[in-house]
Amino acid sequence: MAEKLLPFTKTQLEEIIRRYPTPFHIYDEQAIRENARKLLKAFSWAPAFKEYYAVKAAPNPYLLQILKEEGIGADCSSLAELVLSEVAGISGENIMFTSNDTPAEEYIKARQLGAIINLDDISHIEYLERHAGLPEVICFRYNPGPLLKNGNTIIGYPEEAKYGLTRDQIFEAYRLMQAKGVKRFGLHTMVISNELNAGSFIATAQMMFDLAVDLHMELGIDLEFVNLGGGIGIPYRPGEEPVDLAAVGHGVRKAYEKTILARGLKPVNIAMECGRMITGPYGYLVSTVLHKKNTYKNYIGLDACMANLMRPALYGAYHHITVLGKETAPLDQVYDVTGSLCENNDKFAIDRNLPKIDIGDILVIHDAGAHGHAMGFNYNGKLRSAELLLKPDGSVEMIRRAETLDDYFATLDMFNVGRSRHGKGRPRNKYAAGCPETATGDSIG
Repeated sequence: MAEKLLPFTKTQLEEIIRRYPTPFHIYDEQAIRENARKLLKAFSWAPAFKEYYAVKAAPNPYLLQILKEEGIGADCSSLAELVLSEVAGISGENIMFTSNDTPAEEYIKARQLGAIINLDDISHIEYLERHAGLPEVICFRYNPGPLLKNGNTIIGYPEEAKYGLTRDQIFEAYRLMQAKGVKRFGLHTMVISNELNAGSFIATAQMMFDLAVDLHMELGIDLEFVNLGGGIGIPYRPGEEPVDLAAVGHGVRKAYEKTILARGLKPVNIAMECGRMITGPYGYLVSTVLHKKNTYKNYIGLDACMANLMRPALYGAYHHITVLGKETAPLDQVYDVTGSLCENNDKFAIDRNLPKIDIGDILVIHDAGAHGHAMGFNYNGKLRSAELLLKPDGSVEMIRRAETLDDYFATLDMFNVGRSRHGKGRPRNKYAAGCPETATGDSIG
């Protein structure tokens, strides 16, 4: 059973808060490293195994560099993610570029970095060739459609998803690439998200190995790799069990031996692109209680909001909450834990049994290490919080500072708005570009 433990004591966290005001995200480096090694070990049997960390889960170059040191690459889906990977020292075929509705500049950057390009649609072949040229190795994303009879609220049913090529299109696409002289090929799918059933990943592998055999038999293609996608979930709720990575690795191995080796195909490398399961359980959103409100319900108001973690509002997702220093206190109160946005779904928890909470208490929201800070936004002018790294020696490093009002206003020409509306005098808004109050933090009254 997965316990919801913290990698720091109350005293340690209070010391961190004295240096870095809440709210902030903090990541446990040692736990992330150990978790990455577990995944790699589960597939150590494969001819070659490559994990491409899904950069979208936690797009911070410090985290990417840690994972690079563990032998992990980057799964990118945008220009910014390609640049972040480059900054972290990840390049070449250690990058898998999988995007959809892709602008030309993103293909160009992927080609410059030597990334493996994974095409989402058959029409992208001509588009890629025209704008960036065809690479040495090409991959296509397979969407099995109604052949796969399950889905979930995050990724949906395959036939309703905007991603990937149909089976007929897959064969046509490889024929086109063969005709254009491409000789190195990969195959990719991504049909699962936040799944805890190990059997789902084994079934996906079997589906992909069967398709690899069919491509070989019909087109003579020997795939270099099969990317099984990601989707390994994490136990957000106490009592849920984490995915048994060893069981997944063992099941995929059996499918590989039965399908690839038994049919006499050349060895095929295995790849995955997990994000959530690598960093998710080892990131925490730390927040301070600002207000308590008792009306028709009991509310706890934090200095964080869904701009810091929007999964509960977006998906109704559960995130466990620890009230620091009250871990063993009875859960005899029922609260909605909220942020300050002008949206009623700005809630981290609804009708949650928690210990008695007081103003000033520190709440730690678990499993915020993936799709947490990454999904931040600036609605209501809320500013995105800092990211911290808890290092193996117990020290803490800030790996992203908190946003300021200067950052928020940086893309606005506030000075000229003030001049055009109020003459040539001083602009009315003291946060306009060039005003000294911006730097000093003086009040704007």
